[in-house]
Amino acid sequence: MLGFTQSGPRFHDKTRALEKALVKAFPSSSLHYPTGPLPLRPADIPGFVPLSQKNGEDAETDSFAWWRRQNGDSPLYTGMDRGLERIAETIRHEGPFDGVVGFSQGGAAAAIVASLLEPGRREAFEAAYNKDPQKFKYPSSFVNDDGQAVQPPVKFAIVYSGFAAPFELYSAFYEPKITTPVLHFLGSLDTLVDEKRGRVLINSCERGSQRVVTHPGGHFLPSQKVWLDAVVGFVKECVNGSATKKATKEDNVEDMDVPF
Repeated sequence: MLGFTQSGPRFHDKTRALEKALVKAFPSSSLHYPTGPLPLRPADIPGFVPLSQKNGEDAETDSFAWWRRQNGDSPLYTGMDRGLERIAETIRHEGPFDGVVGFSQGGAAAAIVASLLEPGRREAFEAAYNKDPQKFKYPSSFVNDDGQAVQPPVKFAIVYSGFAAPFELYSAFYEPKITTPVLHFLGSLDTLVDEKRGRVLINSCERGSQRVVTHPGGHFLPSQKVWLDAVVGFVKECVNGSATKKATKEDNVEDMDVPF
């Protein structure tokens, strides 16, 4: 799942090494790259400098998002319902899926998708909403006409430079904690999603089902063999049903030994 300002095809281009490693390890697998529903203008993109008058604030870009942060101090994400609806549509048309992978905002979305598909999560949203009607409601797009979830729970989630929705309105995504096995990648030099933000999401996941890997880079998806091996090893554990039986493990470049 793409990060803020990316598109599905552009994210695919940036993750071909990951795709190659996964398809090699799981020959019958395929990866899907939906594009977020919210097109971004140049003014929405931090640091954007137009090359000409034609590329001004209202020009079209090949940049999209799953949601937007409202201006000022508002505790709301704009368009989150639309982002989740696009994901649900992808599941219905192209799924069901064994797992979900995301980067940055897409990493946050990947954890949210894993959460929404877990047993009992809809009841947690209902309880939170009954206590405070300002809370975010369980998205109707994730419920089929027969009342069942859009698909069974995913077996794993892989989150690169991810973060948790930081407002109390979205607490039901993380309370109770996410039980789906999640592999978190943190960049030690990441200045866009720093370690503190990443660990809020990590701490929102059950300790027995998570993995945390720190790579010595910034805000990107690492593609060297050691990091790809970590992903393949984690997915194998999840497919074989052993990922939730081990305690939390953290690895960095100095002491990694994968598969886990």
